Amino acid sequence: MSDVIALDVSKNHSYAVWYRNNKCLSEFNFQHNKVGFQRLKRIVDEAKGPTVYFEATGIYSRPVARFCQDNQFKYAQLNPLELHLHSENLRRIKTDKVDAHKMAHAVVEKEYRCTNTWSQNYRKLHELSRFYDQISDEIKLKCLRLYTSLDQTFPEEEQLFTNQVSKLALNVILLFSHPDLVQPFSRTRLKNKLMSQTDKRLSQAKGLKYAEKLLKFAKISYPAADVDSIQVQEVKYYCRQLIELTKEKDALVKQTEKLAQSLPVYKIYTSIPGIGPLTASHLLGELGDITRFDNANQLNAYIGIDLNRYQSGKYQRQDHINKRGNPHGRALVYIIVRNMIRQKAAANNHIVDYYYRLKKRPIPKRDKVAVVACMNRTLKCLYAMVTAGTEYVYAYADSRSL
Repeated sequence: MSDVIALDVSKNHSYAVWYRNNKCLSEFNFQHNKVGFQRLKRIVDEAKGPTVYFEATGIYSRPVARFCQDNQFKYAQLNPLELHLHSENLRRIKTDKVDAHKMAHAVVEKEYRCTNTWSQNYRKLHELSRFYDQISDEIKLKCLRLYTSLDQTFPEEEQLFTNQVSKLALNVILLFSHPDLVQPFSRTRLKNKLMSQTDKRLSQAKGLKYAEKLLKFAKISYPAADVDSIQVQEVKYYCRQLIELTKEKDALVKQTEKLAQSLPVYKIYTSIPGIGPLTASHLLGELGDITRFDNANQLNAYIGIDLNRYQSGKYQRQDHINKRGNPHGRALVYIIVRNMIRQKAAANNHIVDYYYRLKKRPIPKRDKVAVVACMNRTLKCLYAMVTAGTEYVYAYADSRSL
């Protein structure tokens, strides 16, 4: 058997043990810097056909993964929960040193598959997808704070726009965050100001329409805060932040779609009704190259929709999904299926057909149960299309056989 080098990864450092034939040859602690990794490299170079094992611990394990990729070492990034199940015993002693030795013994007893390194484009898409989610969450938070403050300064202004986080809405609120700022203007001067000082190009008719509504709201408004209050300052502060975040989000969308379009499978993903350019880009970032999986069941387990079944004696618990995989990927596939159902009139889709068949059975499936079943079908369809290199064609898609 090849040598085992097990690392217990912590923030900025790791504890390493080197095993050969179940005997520990060396153990040491090293920092995640050039000096520390050079020491680890000397051990790996000296070992016989070694594989480096370590737990996936978020950002802390990323320097170790990059070290292995840069030096083209075989490595396995282990699921912490799975490793815990195989290495735990009745006597609980937990230290970095003990954990490293436990890991080494566990990987000897059970062979773990080595990690397949993602290509550079897939890694970039993955990071872009996560960054996009962070920006979206930040926009939601800032929007909530903006309209909490606006309720105290100019509450009627919320009725002016359907999309309250559009660039036009944010620019108008930034200019007129209090009714006292609107009242000095005539209808024509207000229209001209809206047309000249907002990012969106407004027509004369739309500019006049917004000006009339603003004047109407300013006359009837009775805000809780004065024009020189801190709340007005807050409104302007959050508006400026949201404008910048919206610009950053738009730039990320263009960057993500441009990178995704360079991958051959992009056209396969977007050929399925309900998967648009942006959704396909994020799906590629979350799933990576799905040909690394042996079958579609492994892909299901990767996003955590494989079944968790429990039976003991006469008792059998109702099946439910594990939810142990990639939560971002699981949420994304869920949204995709929802979009397919919502857009059923736009194009024929065998996933939607399957959903309504499940809902019309003698014992109809509950909505979420049917959606999860459709998520399974969607992943099977994607896997089959990518491995075969064919785009989606409804006439050839027999949902009963998938």
